Amino acid sequence: MSKLRHIFNLSYCRYYSVQQAKKKLPIISCKRPEFNHYEGQSYSKFEGIPLASKGWLHAKSKNDYFVIYGNANKKEEKPVYKKSFEEIGVCPSLIEVMSEQGFSLPTAIQTKSIPAILNGHNTVITAETGCGKTLGYLLPIFQHILEWKPSIKEDFNSPMAVVITPSRELANQVGEVAQNIAQRLNLNVTTLVGGKTKQKMLNPPIEYCDLLVTTLGAYSKLVTTGIFKINNVHHVVLDEADTLLDDSFVDKLSHLLKKFGIRYKVEIQTPPSGCQLTLVSATMPHELPESVSSFVAPDSLKTVTTSNLHRLLPHVPHKFIRLGKAQKPTELLKLVQADVNQKRPVMIFSNQTSTCDFVSMFLNENNIECININGKMAVPLKIGKFEMFKSGKVNVLSCTDIASRGLDTIRTQHIINYDFPLYTADYIHRCGRTGRIGSPEGCTVTNFVAWPREIELVKKIEQSVREHGDLPSVNANIRRIIQDRIVKMTERGLG
Repeated sequence: MSKLRHIFNLSYCRYYSVQQAKKKLPIISCKRPEFNHYEGQSYSKFEGIPLASKGWLHAKSKNDYFVIYGNANKKEEKPVYKKSFEEIGVCPSLIEVMSEQGFSLPTAIQTKSIPAILNGHNTVITAETGCGKTLGYLLPIFQHILEWKPSIKEDFNSPMAVVITPSRELANQVGEVAQNIAQRLNLNVTTLVGGKTKQKMLNPPIEYCDLLVTTLGAYSKLVTTGIFKINNVHHVVLDEADTLLDDSFVDKLSHLLKKFGIRYKVEIQTPPSGCQLTLVSATMPHELPESVSSFVAPDSLKTVTTSNLHRLLPHVPHKFIRLGKAQKPTELLKLVQADVNQKRPVMIFSNQTSTCDFVSMFLNENNIECININGKMAVPLKIGKFEMFKSGKVNVLSCTDIASRGLDTIRTQHIINYDFPLYTADYIHRCGRTGRIGSPEGCTVTNFVAWPREIELVKKIEQSVREHGDLPSVNANIRRIIQDRIVKMTERGLG
């Protein structure tokens, strides 16, 4: 009798929980409403978690779908107190520059990262894409440079701070942001990327440089040959650090950073002594590689993060559609045509270059102007095409993961994963191309899910949302797919 009572109580509690939750809008809305999930809804560990995607391996599941709405029940937020740039220690000249550029208050991650870097800590900045991490490290570095510059003997090719990135595209983008700030402060920013490294070694650049933004391969060679000096470097930033710490980069990175003498904590003084390290990424391994200890004391790293790390952005709906392989082109054409009609910029991601090319040709053949970017493309052509999308000359971009990391794509209103990524970190970075600070309202993500391996990852993502947990296996690709990708990029001269 007690066993029956226990089962009844469990069933009643679950029924009551669901009924209470259903007073709100679902945060997972499904084609089959019985799988809807509501804020505050919980599941009995004895019954398990029902997943809309559980049966998607079956052929009859085609055309099923569900949508994740992270903020379905959020009312218009009341103004809340935030710290000002002045309160977190930013100097008046930088506050004035921020005001000119339309920034009145720091973002959540900037509120945490700026004081940490200003106080001399080796800092790990991990936060969702598009939340202002770049300014989170540039502002305190520029402030230090302004303080130190009068007491440091100026020398050619001798920067006070270096930002290292894994790709040309990201280096150019960070360099552009830095230049917009520096020109108002009479500081010099240089962007150095690979491709003509031998030419630079034969005919070295000679210029005054306060901040250098560069790729690892190019900078490593020019430091080794003595063209760029490191004696004045007191800040080193690794942007997209999870990629730079991967096996394919970390040996070269470690060899380079050992030369800088990174301190446990830099005493902020004028002139400075020692070098300070900052790691930045939207996805970061929970345990850093052992090789990190060769150039920095791991326990010296102060981590600053936000509550949205390794989670789906709450203000962007994510739709997952179960399709057969043959259905994907038709569904793509329908979605993109709607975007074109509404003048909504859209990025379409594929896992392979051949698929990326197919998507572009298919859409152009159907009278939709589309450009494509992939790793096999010549660098000048690739940069030129991205600028066409960024400037608004073209609103449809077909791309591989070469365009998923670090690039500022605030115009983008729709992300379509024509191929669902095989790793969670790639999904986070792709989706982060929309819903960024400065992006328009109404941004969305649409995912085509066709293959068994894709379905397995979607099931894990759905379960993590229903359990209110972090996305699964965010760093599973650190030693696999990124390694292969970066090696190929380096061989093509993208470093």
